[in-house]
Amino acid sequence: METNFNPTQKRKLNTIDLILGFSRLFVGFLFIFSGFIKANDPTGFGYKLEEYFLVFNLDSLNNYSTWIAIVICGLEIILGAFLLLGVYKRKVALGLLVLIIFFTFLTFYSAFFEVVSSCGCFGDAIPLTPWQSFIKDLILLAFILVIFKYKNRIQPIIPQGTTRKLVVLLLVIVSFGTGIYTVNFLPFIDFLPYKEGSSIPEQMILPEGEQGDVFEYIYKLKNKKTGEVKKVTDKEYMNGLWEDDNLEVVGEPESKLVKKGYEIPIPDLYISDADGNEVTDEIVSNPYYNFIVVSTYINKLSLTDIIALDRINTTVRDLSTDNNLRAILLTASSAQIANGLNEEMDLVLEIFYADAIPLKSMVRSNPGVLLLRNGVVIKKWSKLSFPSKAEIEKYIVK
Repeated sequence: METNFNPTQKRKLNTIDLILGFSRLFVGFLFIFSGFIKANDPTGFGYKLEEYFLVFNLDSLNNYSTWIAIVICGLEIILGAFLLLGVYKRKVALGLLVLIIFFTFLTFYSAFFEVVSSCGCFGDAIPLTPWQSFIKDLILLAFILVIFKYKNRIQPIIPQGTTRKLVVLLLVIVSFGTGIYTVNFLPFIDFLPYKEGSSIPEQMILPEGEQGDVFEYIYKLKNKKTGEVKKVTDKEYMNGLWEDDNLEVVGEPESKLVKKGYEIPIPDLYISDADGNEVTDEIVSNPYYNFIVVSTYINKLSLTDIIALDRINTTVRDLSTDNNLRAILLTASSAQIANGLNEEMDLVLEIFYADAIPLKSMVRSNPGVLLLRNGVVIKKWSKLSFPSKAEIEKYIVK
């Protein structure tokens, strides 16, 4: 029996399959990339989550931010990989839709209300503004809606059986294991300005030939006779208006960004001693080997952290007997808390103080250690990866 062939219908079916195939590739690879970028530094992503927790009055979750970050990163990688493999298609399609709706809401809220400066979608590797993140999520939402609608047309690459189970198990282990590893042993790739090989003093100044942000200042001028108030730019004000005795400035001038300039990588590092005297240059420009042990919040050190800090302190003490080096402890905690720790542990480390923001960028570990010379970061270690005296001496040229 002869069947009628409708070429239009076939072209339509092929078009749907092509769109679905492209959507799977685009969404799958983007989710895997985004998940791995954040899993490379889940501690940093956890700091970003804390900003959202603050906005939505969920501060009680701050202590779990890193683990929540690991779970989110792992889910992104798993959903992206499962989508490409075509397994668990209904659950994957629903999971992708729920995640992207949630992310789209967050990025819109951040952009519209200007509550978070960067979403952290791709960690510190690719910083995006909230509006850029929102547009990215809208594009992803469109592709995920295609996947959700035509999920039943997805064909698995690996048939059911032992092989699929092994692949799924391996993906789950890698997805969550990556974040767990980097939390304990630092990121595989350091995208922050304190990475190994970088010069901290050079990253604290504006390079020659570069221009910083250009601002325009708006003044409110009130006419003493008429009471009229008008706004003028700083150029207009300096072009003779400031000499007019009939005009007076009302309030403080408003600043407006006119042109975005070069961003200094380290604009906020200020190190002081217990008396409040600045010693930043003395510390970061030390021509000798310089151990900087970072413990952002001493009061948050667990028993495991204390044991690690004691091991670091003992190793540094042993190194000091044979080498010309300086060792300091940098913290954002109060002097009272720091002195209490010093008395309890008999620290060989000199204690100095800095804001928590640059300390969190220095090393993603509490405590963590940087080895500097002439301001250059020679090596970084987490509390678990800090090596023995013999291993460290390999980095010290006598």
